[in-house]
Amino acid sequence: MLDINFVRENLKLVETSSKEKGYKIDFKKLLKLDDSRRELLQQVEDLRKQKNDVAASMKGGKPSPELIAKGKSIKEKLASLEKSLSEQESALKTALKSVPNIIFDDVPLGGEEYSVEVKAWGDHRSHDAAVDHLDYATSRDWVDFERGAKVAGAKFYYLKDDLALLENALLQFGLKKVIEHGFTFMTVPDLVSSKVLEGCGFNPRTSDQSDEYYVEGEDLALIATAEMPLTGYHMDEILDESQLPLLYAGYSACFRKEAGAYGKYTRGLFRVHQFNKLEMYAFCLPEQSKDIHEKILAIEEDIWQSLKIPYHIINIAAGDLGAPAAKKYDLEYWSPVNQKYQELTSCSNCTDFQARAVNCRVRRKDGKIEFVHTLNGTAISLARAMVAVIENYANADGTFTVPDVLKPYLNNKEEL
Repeated sequence: MLDINFVRENLKLVETSSKEKGYKIDFKKLLKLDDSRRELLQQVEDLRKQKNDVAASMKGGKPSPELIAKGKSIKEKLASLEKSLSEQESALKTALKSVPNIIFDDVPLGGEEYSVEVKAWGDHRSHDAAVDHLDYATSRDWVDFERGAKVAGAKFYYLKDDLALLENALLQFGLKKVIEHGFTFMTVPDLVSSKVLEGCGFNPRTSDQSDEYYVEGEDLALIATAEMPLTGYHMDEILDESQLPLLYAGYSACFRKEAGAYGKYTRGLFRVHQFNKLEMYAFCLPEQSKDIHEKILAIEEDIWQSLKIPYHIINIAAGDLGAPAAKKYDLEYWSPVNQKYQELTSCSNCTDFQARAVNCRVRRKDGKIEFVHTLNGTAISLARAMVAVIENYANADGTFTVPDVLKPYLNNKEEL
């Protein structure tokens, strides 16, 4: 969430960023709400002063009937105005939640197709040597979508035997990497309250794009990523400057309706309603966030270079950025099956957008208090990771060559 004073002082910038991100915001209405709030606040403060003055006049003697009546009148007016002010502040806060974060200057403008490649790594494997992950895993009896659908619906699945072990190996490998880079491993709740969900800033551009599963009768939703409970971890806290940065790696199941996924690649494990993921998250000082963004990206690259999966990095265009991100990188692997790059991981710098919404602040050494910056990045999104690994390591003869870095987690097997 943006600060209303920042919006007023940088209106052109905020309007432009919102438009580039594809959000339609009525800023005139927003500022009118704030004007009304400011006017009411001034009236409330004036009445509070009058109330204090009357109270002071009543000390040291018996107050006159006129003074008592005046005090009662002020108290009644104040109660009414304070209620109106509370309603106005709530309305303003709701309106502000619809305003996305501003974008950095080096974010490409335009829609998804205007995202810019900033780096490519690895050689592309030919289509002739590639094996489709779903056909292969089904032929090995490693995955069961039919029984998953019978139990939970379409796009739910069971992993079996060596594929379940491969998923665990990928997790253990990714966990080793993030711990080496100073991240603290955490397991997290798979449910969050609406306060945390809203604080994360996952505001869909349209009503049919809401991706969360809600628990009926409860103020809870299943998480789409460990980013959500990690964002809320320090909610309503003031951290000391000396503590930052705080680096967390959260492991969780992730649940997504995949609303708005029409037209995107959905085969097999690539886009499902439930999967497991290891997520990196950082709370840091504002001046640290750009460097930490690059650090998270470098860890993602380290993971996929170690697995020897070809990829490229793209700087995501404004029109494809979510509300919280000021800048986002995607790491896309080269699919030898489809002969194109496909989504694998991402990392975002959300500046103080989420921290302001969940009220997470830092106390500087000089005593000044300000909002922290938050960042997130995928270490291993296991369903898609398995797609990429199968496409690159499954062989036409039906065998699977175990990547070197995963052998320690699979009893040093050469093949599965």
